[in-house]
Amino acid sequence: MHNAGVSETLPKQAGEATGAPRTRRLAYSDLPAVISIERRSFPTPWSLAMFVLELSKPSGICLAAIDGDDLLGYLVCSRYDQVWHLMNVAVIPERRRMGIASRLISQLLEEAGRDLPFTLEVRVSNRDAIAMYEGLGFRSAGVRPRYYQDNGEDALIMWLD
Repeated sequence: MHNAGVSETLPKQAGEATGAPRTRRLAYSDLPAVISIERRSFPTPWSLAMFVLELSKPSGICLAAIDGDDLLGYLVCSRYDQVWHLMNVAVIPERRRMGIASRLISQLLEEAGRDLPFTLEVRVSNRDAIAMYEGLGFRSAGVRPRYYQDNGEDALIMWLD
């Protein structure tokens, strides 16, 4: 059984695609790799229990970007009554700025449909993420002061209607 938390460096087989990740539903078996990416991505990472809780919600959509057996990134989105809340998106540092997060969000929009609006919070200093969200159609709708516990940074609230 493959351990999703271990990135193997086996040579690729002839004809096996590399660099073109595919998306699928995030699975409980992905969580060791998710936690590894989470800890490398955020100053206050989510706990394993938080991911388990989100995966257990039947109304949520949790996606993985994979290349072969390697988890490259993930997305967690929850539905609350009449809105989708994009709660967590991360990509391994070595593969950032290659369109993986955009691909995950595009897949989310396709799966969730566009009947309900989407919202998210992002650090006001995270210019790359803000630009990516704007490129996908999200628009700024205000600020949550001192939203982030690690340094008291404000969060930009963004919406896609």
